[in-house]
Amino acid sequence: MKYILRNANVINEGKSFFADILLNNSIIERIDNSINIVGNYNEIICEGLYLLPGLIDDQVHFREPGLTHKAEIYTESMAAVAGGITSYMEMPNTKPQTVTVELLEEKYQLAKGRSFANYSFYIGATNDNLDELKKVDPKTVPGAKVFMGSSTGNMLVDDNEILEKIFSQVPLLIAIHAEDESIIKRNTKIIREKYGDNPPFSIHPLIRTDEACFECTSKAVNLAKKYNTRLHILHLTTALEVELLSKLKNENFSNITSEVCTQHLWFTDKDYEKKQQFIKWNPAIKTESDRNALREALKNNIIDVIATDHAPHTLEEKNNSYYSCPSGGPMVQHSLLVLLEMVRDGVFDLIDIPKWTAHNPAKYFGLKNRGFVREGFAGDIVVVDPNDITKVTNSNTLYKCKWSPFDNLTFNSKIKYTFVNSNLVYNDGEIMDEAKGERLFFNT
Repeated sequence: MKYILRNANVINEGKSFFADILLNNSIIERIDNSINIVGNYNEIICEGLYLLPGLIDDQVHFREPGLTHKAEIYTESMAAVAGGITSYMEMPNTKPQTVTVELLEEKYQLAKGRSFANYSFYIGATNDNLDELKKVDPKTVPGAKVFMGSSTGNMLVDDNEILEKIFSQVPLLIAIHAEDESIIKRNTKIIREKYGDNPPFSIHPLIRTDEACFECTSKAVNLAKKYNTRLHILHLTTALEVELLSKLKNENFSNITSEVCTQHLWFTDKDYEKKQQFIKWNPAIKTESDRNALREALKNNIIDVIATDHAPHTLEEKNNSYYSCPSGGPMVQHSLLVLLEMVRDGVFDLIDIPKWTAHNPAKYFGLKNRGFVREGFAGDIVVVDPNDITKVTNSNTLYKCKWSPFDNLTFNSKIKYTFVNSNLVYNDGEIMDEAKGERLFFNT
C-alpha cells in the first residue's frame, strides 16, 4: 500500500518545512513540494499537522516473558505506536532474566509478528555471565544492560572485579542503571528508624538520593574512560550528574552518551503529595532544580536522548505501602504529548524534539536508515495535530495495566497517525489489525 502525506509540516534535522511524503515498499520513497504519481495509493491530507520521525525509545520494560500479568509485547507495543514510538529497545529483567544468547533469541521469537513497533532486546549482565556477554554479536543487540544499583528485577552487578571485566572485555555498548546500593541501604535504614514501616512516598528521593546516583555514575564514567568503553548512562535525574557530563563534553569524550526520561523532565518532588505511588520510579523524581538542570542539559547538548523507561505494574501492585510498592510506571502512550506540552509552555523548541527522540538514538546506537525523514530511510513516521486535545484517563489507555500517571490530564495536542515501515499502524485513535514491527539491527 502506497501513502502520500500531503502538505505536512515536516519537523526534521533542526528544520521545519512543508512537503509531500510518499511512503512505499517500507521506505520513504520521495519527499517533494508536490508529488504526482500514477496508480493506486492512499492520500492523507496533513495540512496543519506536524510530521516527525517516529520516536526511538531506547529503554522500555514490556514484561514478557514471565511477567505478563503486568504487560506484554503485544499490548505495550500497541500503546507505543499510539504514542508515536516506532522502535523500542527492551530491558532484560524479565522471568527468566535475559542473560544468555539462547534466552535472548527466544525473546526475539516472542516479538516476531506480535510487535506493532520495531523491536530489539538488551542482554542483561550479572555477576557470573561474562562469557555469555562476550558471545553476543554486537549487530544483534542494542547493548548489555548493567544494573549498578538494585532495581525492579534485582539484576545487581556489585562485584568490582566483574565490572572491570565487563567494561574491558565485552564488545557491546554498556547501558547502565546507576545508583549506589550501599548508599541506598544506608538511607533506607535511616528512613525506617524515623518513619517505621509505612513512610510517605515523598521520602523516595531521600533514599535514592542525588549522592547515590552521582557516586555510581562517576564510577561507570571512570571505568569507561579507563577502558575506552562505549557507555550509555540511562535515566539521569540530578544536577550533579549533569555537571559531571558537562565536563566530559568539554573533554570531547565521545564514547559516553546519556539519556533522560520524560517523567524526570515533567514531575518534581512536589508532585509526590498528589501522585504518591504513581510517580515512584527508580531513580527517583527529584527537585525542581534537578529537573531544570536536566532540561538545560538537553538544550546545551550535554544529555543526548529522551526515553521513557516504560515500566508498568498492576494497580493492585502499585496500591501498596511504600516498601511493598514496586517502582515504575507506564509512559509510552503519552511521552511525546508530554514533550509537545513542554514545547507549548516554552521549555523546548519543537525543532529539537526529533534530535533527542529519533536522530540521536539512531545515531548513537547505530541504527541504519532509521530516525530521520529522508528519502530511502524506513517509513517510520508520526503525524501530530497541534490544534486538537487528548484527555487522558486510565480507561482510555492501551496499556495492559490500565492506568497512567497522567490520569485526568488534558494535553493540547493529539497523535493522528503512526507509520511503521510505511505501514499505517495507528489511524486517528484506531489500531490497525496487523503488527508490522521488524527486528532492529545495529552497525558497530
